[in-house]
Amino acid sequence: MTEMDQPLDTRGVVAEAMGTSILLAAVVGSGIMGERLAGGNVAIALLANSLATGAALAALILACGPISGAHFNPVVTMVEAVQGRLPPRQAVRFTSSTSFANPAVTAARALTNTFTGIRPADVPAFLVGQVGGAVASMVVCRWLAGGARRRQIEFESGATLR
Repeated sequence: MTEMDQPLDTRGVVAEAMGTSILLAAVVGSGIMGERLAGGNVAIALLANSLATGAALAALILACGPISGAHFNPVVTMVEAVQGRLPPRQAVRFTSSTSFANPAVTAARALTNTFTGIRPADVPAFLVGQVGGAVASMVVCRWLAGGARRRQIEFESGATLR
């Protein structure tokens, strides 16, 4: 069966869209929560924000990873496709379900008046920085892996992690 013959992975696309939406709510919501609970202490606000966002992301990865790979970000999908771990057709599907992620999170952070906010004037540079960070991560991870043998993990659902 060729890639063009494969059925649309609707579950994966829906998992990516839902996971991205929940992550967006967690990132923005935890920033607001952290600031309100910290009573002006920026260190405590940052700690609360980091812990809540990390916990939400871990839960989403565990829940959606076996279904879709838990990309939640079009830049992650792009890196997976460039490295050949995601067929181009599937990458287009996932990107279409998560393409609002980076701009939406960035816009939401630009509209919030919290310590995790982004000044509207800095939004373009922030988006470029996200893509640059993804490319740098891909290069470093390839270098770290070196000639290491690729390991493959299969989940009960049939999803594969390489």
